[in-house]
Formats: sequence, structure tokens, C-alpha cells
Amino acid sequence: MCGIAGFLNADGMQTAEVLSATAQVMARTLKHRGPDDEGVWVDSASGIALAHRRLSILDLSPTGHQPMISESGRYVISYNGEIYNFAELRRKLEQEAGAKLQLRGSSDTEVMLAGFERWGIEESLARWNGMFAFAVWDRKKRALFLARDRFGEKPLYYARMGRSLLFASELKALRAHPDFRGEIDRDALALYLRYNCIPAPQTIFRGVWKLPPGTWTCVTRDAYENPSAIPYWSLRETVERSMANPFRGTGQEAAAELESLLRDAVKIRMLADVPVGVFLSGGIDSSLVAALMQAEGPRPVRSFSIGISESAYDESRNARDVARHLGTEHCEFRVTPAEALETIPRLASVYDEPFADSSQIPTLLLAKLTRQFVTVGLSGDGGDEMFGGYNRHVWSGRLATAIRVTPAFSRRLTGAAIRRVSTESWDRWFEWLRHVLPPKLRHRVPGCKLHKLADVLAAPDPASAYQWLVSHWRNPSEVVLGACETPRDFSESPEGLNYAEKMMFYDANTYLPDDLLVKVDRATMAASLEARVPYLDPRVVEFAWRLGFASKVRGGEGKLPLRQVLYCHVPRALVGRPKSGFGIPLDSWLRGPLRDWAEALLDEKRLRNEGYFDPRPIRRIWTDHLTGQGAWQYHLWDILMFEEWLEKNGRAAVSGERTAAAAFAG
Repeated sequence: MCGIAGFLNADGMQTAEVLSATAQVMARTLKHRGPDDEGVWVDSASGIALAHRRLSILDLSPTGHQPMISESGRYVISYNGEIYNFAELRRKLEQEAGAKLQLRGSSDTEVMLAGFERWGIEESLARWNGMFAFAVWDRKKRALFLARDRFGEKPLYYARMGRSLLFASELKALRAHPDFRGEIDRDALALYLRYNCIPAPQTIFRGVWKLPPGTWTCVTRDAYENPSAIPYWSLRETVERSMANPFRGTGQEAAAELESLLRDAVKIRMLADVPVGVFLSGGIDSSLVAALMQAEGPRPVRSFSIGISESAYDESRNARDVARHLGTEHCEFRVTPAEALETIPRLASVYDEPFADSSQIPTLLLAKLTRQFVTVGLSGDGGDEMFGGYNRHVWSGRLATAIRVTPAFSRRLTGAAIRRVSTESWDRWFEWLRHVLPPKLRHRVPGCKLHKLADVLAAPDPASAYQWLVSHWRNPSEVVLGACETPRDFSESPEGLNYAEKMMFYDANTYLPDDLLVKVDRATMAASLEARVPYLDPRVVEFAWRLGFASKVRGGEGKLPLRQVLYCHVPRALVGRPKSGFGIPLDSWLRGPLRDWAEALLDEKRLRNEGYFDPRPIRRIWTDHLTGQGAWQYHLWDILMFEEWLEKNGRAAVSGERTAAAAFAG
């Protein structure tokens, strides 16, 4: 796990010293991603500079140093990530090349370069099971190749600035290049208010892009202005291919096959020359990862969880019970409002562009504390998207039927009736009835969920219902001055999917890479901790989509195959609670310990002078939230995280925008 940066200068007029110094400045902004080593490689005649920051995980010796040059000298790589099947690929290369294959060390980077020599770059990409983002300079073709893993576990940004093509693991490294000029993209800002993150390929800056997951691109000095992303893998094609070859065995056979695949996915992600642990929430996904890790050997696995002072959000007891049953060496941390407040000033720097998934706070704190004990942590992310774990997957069939057969005016009336009761009142009623409700209805913050349902009931069709389910601000272009938002089209999906499966596909294709994986990567790398995600192993993903929907979701319960495997390791009673997510009591914190901080950022005069937002709807929902008239915490968090980002990162980068902002503000 590392940080990469560099650039290709089309002029080719800079000296090696200038290229090297600039690349070093860029890379040093990424020291948190790689505190153990740094390196720079330049070719002044070609105008190329590659820089690297190393977090040593495999082959801790100097033979793992990057940028690394291939045996023939043709390829030079700066690479971030892990190729988990590199040992298997090394054996294949040795079989094909025989005595001609000579590797100096034991790192996966050398195997990648040997693969490029033998198979070429695109074919090598198809063979890898891993997470990665890399820049490779082909000295023969005088071409720069950039690529990113299938789901986008590792980030890669690029931009054309002046006569240079810049690239890096994070935006802060691009901003360190002297040619960088930033202009806030108001259309991207509108997307951010809708989805609480900025979806690839856009970024907060106009003309700066994320390379989409599962793609690569090639840049030369003669053609560097608008590099096109070329897919080498597609989730849609994977889903279609898997569904064309459905699993024909029994439920027990499916569970046995799934356990075999997951065991190997976990095993190869435990390979490291440094200590390895697991993030354990006590839910289905993380508990199964922990169980399979513990089954790999007699020594206790290190497990880590974080607790919240408010009981409705506290999962630490569940994690503690699972850890005790499995016999892991468990560490538990607790988050108080005061610690959250202390963390907030770091968020803008850690996430590098506006990002408003509020679980970023406990994730960041958990990563920081975990790093005191291990350097690698396995995560349970991806299980929900592949096996139908979200409430919307479980209830979507009934929702789609309701939208299809119930007149729109009836749905609107029902939604209005739900909304007439405040979220706090719904929460109190559900708490009062908690002991008589079936477990599947004992949700955290039911009031927020019911108000979201009220909104969705008004949707004209299932695709719009999904859009509204994942939206924060319904009409963000009315809030962001000068924006023209183009929401995602959720009407397209692989053939043959039911509505719930479409939701699972959309979640895996959008929410997972743009939100969840961004949250995990930035939080862990800020602590110099590597996170690995077994559920995104390509073999597990393909098998999940070979299973019929009824074998994954049935009777108001999702992730049935994962449950079946887990119950062989952990008693059902320890992991049978409803899906709750990894959150914080943001609603009460904004009314309490975070109120003064929020009030300063939401000041009407401040918002009007900046010229990005219309203050009126923001002030209206802030007042409603403070008085308990609505559940607006997530809408407000979107605004607050942008304002915090603008305060810490944006002003220096967008100082030239003041005239434009004033014009929009009127």
C-alpha cells in the first residue's frame, strides 16, 4: 500500500533536477500513504517523472523499492496496492519463461513487471486478483499507462494542466504541482449534494478526473490532452456472464462452495510481512471474515471495533460477543462527541475533496487506533452489495409492487401522513414497542427510515424510487448557484434482473466504489494502515451473481448464503440483529456538541458571500432540524463538509474564482 504521483511534460524542456524536485514535492504530500520509503525516477528527454511513497507490506527489503524498473529496462512502475495472486502468477511466469525469469526479491511489483514483459499490460490486468492503481512508463513506446482495479479500491486522479498531464493517488499531490489551477465544478458540487460524494469520473475541480474503476488509459507527449478510459473489466458483463451460468446445486452445496471461495479470498489477503488484523462490528460480513481468519491458524487473530456512547448506535457489545466466541485478541475503542469534534478539522485533509458519509468519523478513529497494533486490516465491505444485505434489497419487491399498483395520489397521501409525525416521535414509539416487535423490525432510527420511505412512495417508477433512496438533496441544482446537474441514469441494468437485483447492481456499481471504498481507503491510509476487502475477490463476486435472488434474500432476510456459512462458526443468536450500518448520532450531535461549529459554517452572510449556495433552503432546514421539525442531519452534513473543505483546502486552490462566485451570488 503506497502513494503514487508524477507527470508527463509535453515540452520536454525541463532538466532532470527540476523534474525530480517537482515529483518529490508532489509525493511528499502523500507521506501518510507511504511513511517507510520514497523514490523518484525521471527521464528528462521524455519529460516523464514518476514518484512513490512506500508503506512496506511485502518484501520489506530494499528490493521492494519503487519506482521499479523491469528486468529488460523497458517498463518503469510506480504502484499502489496489492496483487493477491502474485505467487500463482510468478509460478506461471516461471513455467513459461523457465530460466530466463530472474527476480531480485519477493514483492508482487516485480511479478507485475515480469507480467508486462511476458503478456503485455492489458492481458496482465485481466490476470490480476488485487487492488491497485499504477503508472507505468513504457520506454520503448514512450507512453504512460495508468490503470485502476476492478472496483476502485485504490484511487487515481489525473488532470491536464498547462503542458503537463498530472496524476496522483490523491488530489493534494496534484495541487502541489506548480501548474495546477483549480476551479470548483458547480455541476460536480450538485452531484455531491445528491449522493454525499462526487462520483467518478468527476471531481470537485473542473478538468480534474478520477480514472474510473476497471479501466486503463494510455498517454503520450503527442496525445495527452484528453485521455480516454478503456475498460478491461465490467461489472455488467460479469453479472450477465454469471447469470447465464447459474449455480445448480443445493443450498448446502452453495454454502460449501461459497465458504471455499471466501476461505481462499481471506487467506491470500492475510499474506503480509507485517501484523494483520480485522475490523469487527459484530455483523454478518465482518464476523464471517474474522471467523475465516481465525480458522486459518491456531494463533488468535487481532480484531478491532469501535463503540459509540449512544446505545442506539453502539455495536461494540455485539463485536465483543463474537470476538469472545471466536477467541480473537480483541481491542475495543469508544467514540465520544468530544472526540468526534476533535476529528472534524482533519476530515477535509483526509478526504481531499468534499465527502459527507458521516461514518467517516468512526472509520477514521478506528483506523488510527488499529494502526497502533497492526499494519493491515481486513474489512467486511462488499458483502451487502453482493448478497442483498441492505433493507432496500429486502423490501424492494414490495416497494416496486406498491409503486406499480397503487395510484400516485394514494402514495402521496400515505407519504404525507408518515411525514406529519416527526422522526423523533416515530423513534419514541418504536422504542416503546421494541420488546413486542419482531427482531427484523427493531431498526436503529426508524423515524429517518420512515421519512425516507415517505419520499420514495411518491416516486413515479422503480428507477426513480432508487434515485430518491440514494439522494440527499432532491433538487441540488436549486441549492448550488450556477449548477446544471445531470443525475445518474438508473434505468439501465443487465437483462433479466428483478428490481431488488437491479438495486444490488446499482449499489455495487456506484455506492460501493464512490462512497464506501473511498471512505475506507482515505481513513485507513491517513493512519498508514492497509485495508483489504475479501468480498471483492473476483471469484466471490462472480459466484454471488450465479446464485438466484431467492437463495440470497427470502422471508424478509438478506445475505442468506453468508449467514449459512457464518452459523457454522458463530451461533445465530450472536449475529442475528437487524442491519444497522456504521453510523454516529449525527442528529443529536448537531443539536448539541456540534451546534456552535455548525452554526458558524452555516451563517447566512458567510454562505451568501462565498457564492456557491443559496442560503435560504439551508437556513430553513437548519432551523427545522434544531426545533425537531424534520430529520435533516444528512443534508446539513453535506453542506458542512463542503464548507469545512473550502475552509481548509479550497480557498488557496480556487482563489481566482471570487469574481465568478460574486456574479452567481448576485
